[in-house]
Parts: sequence; C-alpha cells; structure tokens
Amino acid sequence: MIRFSLICEHDHEFEAWFRSNDDFDTQNRRGFVECPSCGSKKVGKALMAPAVSTGRNREKMALAMGQAQKEAMAQLKALSEKMRENADYVGDKFAEEARKIHFGETDPRGIYGEATAEEARSLAEDGVDFMPIPVFPDDRN
Repeated sequence: MIRFSLICEHDHEFEAWFRSNDDFDTQNRRGFVECPSCGSKKVGKALMAPAVSTGRNREKMALAMGQAQKEAMAQLKALSEKMRENADYVGDKFAEEARKIHFGETDPRGIYGEATAEEARSLAEDGVDFMPIPVFPDDRN
C-alpha cells in the first residue's frame, strides 16, 4: 500500500492509501477519488517529504506499525461483519440484483454477493454504486 498526499482544485489537502501508483491513476481517472472537504473530483498528488528513519527508530516504528495494522484490520473486519449482518446475500446474482435496485425494478435494500471483474466494470459504467467487501483468511475456514 502507498500513502499519497493529495490536493483538490480548491487547495484542500488530504491523504489516501492506494495499492499502487497505477491504482491511484485508474481510480482518479474514473472519478472515484474525491476531496473529503468539498467533494471535488479534480484531485492530484501533492508534494510529499520522504519518510526517513534512523536505525534506532526502525524497531519502534515496526512495532507501532504492526499494532496499528492489527487495529485497522480488526476495525475493517468488524465493519465487514456488520455489513454482512445487515444485508441480503444474493450469491453470484449480485450484478443482476444491484441493477434491479439501481433502476428501481425492486425495493432498495442492502445486498452482497459475488461479481466477476467484468460485471463490476459494467456496474461502474452504468453508475451503480457498490464497493467490494474484503474477505479475510478466517472467513473461508
């Protein structure tokens, strides 16, 4: 994961995490990156100072990052579980059901399920709002 310092057209500065530089570019080009202050989708990278650590601080940073990562994963897992508890599982019919809800063919409700990469691309192109729910290793056991 890479943390970018970002800035919108109104000079609001904020940070966001991305899997790679290409991931940021793709999401930004598709309008998925927006300023949390004003909602502007005209966002670019701001200048960043590199993080430099001394040998003595590396161990402390590693411990702190490890704990922060564990806490973030626990929060993400709790959010994922809450989303699943409050939504209907539709399996591999996710794209079909999401479209029906989006176009008003069925009552709005929370759903989750599986979609292929092509189905997800098509949903995004149609303007259907959705987001992936992470699957954690122990969810598959």
